Amino acid sequence: MTDISETSIRKTETAANPVQKADIDWANLGFSYIRTDLRYIAHWKDGAWDAGRLTEDNVLHIAEGSTAVHYGQQCFEGMKAYACADGSVNLFRPDMNAARMQRSCDRLLMPQVPEAMFIDACKQVVAANLRFLPPHGTGGSLYLRPYVIGVGDNIGVRTAPEFIFAVFCVPVGPYFKGGLAPVNFIVSEYDRAAPNGTGAAKVGGNYAASLLPNQEAHARGFGDCVYLDPETHTKIEEVGSANFFAITHDDRFVTPKSPSILASITRQSLLVLARDRLGMDVEEGDVFIDNLSAYKEAGACGTAAVITPIGGIQNGEEFHVFHSETETGPVVRRLYEELTGVQFGEREAPEGWIVKVQ
Repeated sequence: MTDISETSIRKTETAANPVQKADIDWANLGFSYIRTDLRYIAHWKDGAWDAGRLTEDNVLHIAEGSTAVHYGQQCFEGMKAYACADGSVNLFRPDMNAARMQRSCDRLLMPQVPEAMFIDACKQVVAANLRFLPPHGTGGSLYLRPYVIGVGDNIGVRTAPEFIFAVFCVPVGPYFKGGLAPVNFIVSEYDRAAPNGTGAAKVGGNYAASLLPNQEAHARGFGDCVYLDPETHTKIEEVGSANFFAITHDDRFVTPKSPSILASITRQSLLVLARDRLGMDVEEGDVFIDNLSAYKEAGACGTAAVITPIGGIQNGEEFHVFHSETETGPVVRRLYEELTGVQFGEREAPEGWIVKVQ
């Protein structure tokens, strides 16, 4: 790992000089794949990870019997790097992403990626692709996708003989077009995850299962689905690929709690900011779909979406509107400004939340 760290430091120091930015329309940047210069890759074999390296190759070369292909033995993370006004670059709570990936690896019998290795790999990728980092003030960021997959020659249902850990990055704008503008959602009849299944792990199978419900929601004019708890179908769990939160009429911040929810780092951060910065009472608990009138505002939150205000939710024949279908509510807006202010270095961050790349 010594050589990796030294390489990362050298690249970071070099990147302190002015960077010639990529030819990108930053103001109209969406959320889609753009190939960047370098990505990180490491291999696990015979019980250990190798040193890892940066590569220009954006194509994986894996065995045809790889467990990631046949049995879904893979997990991933989503996180962002942010350009600050002073020229530095922030990673937002990467230790939380590292810990969540370790939990996902444990659930799928894959080797953990050590936190130091995870964070160093992310820093290397950001430092090597600074020309793709959206400038401060554009609202864009550099999205990082770390992942672990099972590879190697295999045919039976078992854990893989080898694994790959890799990280690539993509410059992105808002996940939902229109920025901080309300989006309507519809309650899905499909389940996102099974009770006692892999809902709490960030694994690809959960997302593959969401493709059809998402398509059907779009066909009906909605931004995405609201998924209910798989056991009783009475409580909100997730909103598309994001976590749900709501604001009660007496200004409590409420978000669902369930063993089949993927714990969003954005949601966990909002719990802290709502309590410590906005002085709100916060609560993780049941959010019943037939009690939406208890909430004056609602939102979907996650690394990709950041915060998306929820205008209304279609539940069967009933459509419930929160604050407005066209305007963002005042509490959701304050939470968004506080969170993004921390991420972009415009507001003081709680201790340990920011790791500097340069």
